[in-house]
Amino acid sequence: MYAVIKTGGKQYRVAVEDKITVERLKGDEGDIVELNEVLMVTDGDNVDVGTPMIEGACVAAELVEQARGKKIIIFKKKRRKGYRRRNGHRQDLSVLKITEILTGGKKPSKKAAAKPAAKPKAKAEAKPAPEKKAAAPKTAAKKEALPEGALFAKPAGDADDLKVISGVGPVLEKKLNDLGIYTYAQVAAFTKQDIENVDDALSFKGRIDRDDWLSQAKKLAEAK
Repeated sequence: MYAVIKTGGKQYRVAVEDKITVERLKGDEGDIVELNEVLMVTDGDNVDVGTPMIEGACVAAELVEQARGKKIIIFKKKRRKGYRRRNGHRQDLSVLKITEILTGGKKPSKKAAAKPAAKPKAKAEAKPAPEKKAAAPKTAAKKEALPEGALFAKPAGDADDLKVISGVGPVLEKKLNDLGIYTYAQVAAFTKQDIENVDDALSFKGRIDRDDWLSQAKKLAEAK
């Protein structure tokens, strides 16, 4: 006996004891879920086809695991437009084990597995309060607030021509300036976190590493 069901916009042929992976369903591990979109049920020579669904039919399944699929990379590029987008996606999935194929309005006989009782947390031994250290005198001046939308403070001196860096044009140079980036030395000193912040702000993930801005900027700064 087997059935054809629909869930998550896809169709699956299932029989009792089969394991299938479908798009994420609500529930916890051990729960019994009902799949009510049954398109066809076959029992020996008897074939029941729905129009489009079979009324009163359902497939019961045990939720074995809530998982995630493999990471998929989506890359978009427009030729000669300087447009590149790279994003990743991992689909939320549920692993199901088929327990029953039911018709005629019957309900699943198997119930959800009982959840184990939470263990009481052991009381932590009281620790003596640490001695408060005397506050150091405030001698440092307050850090100057950055302009709205900027990630870096504008350095003193003349700005460099960032368009010399491969992949940077007039429009992108203006955007870098708006973030507070004006010199080769600033780009050469980017940390990993700085690269992530700039990538997020300008929505061109990976460009800094792909075009090797740091090495270019270091050579340009040394040549000044």
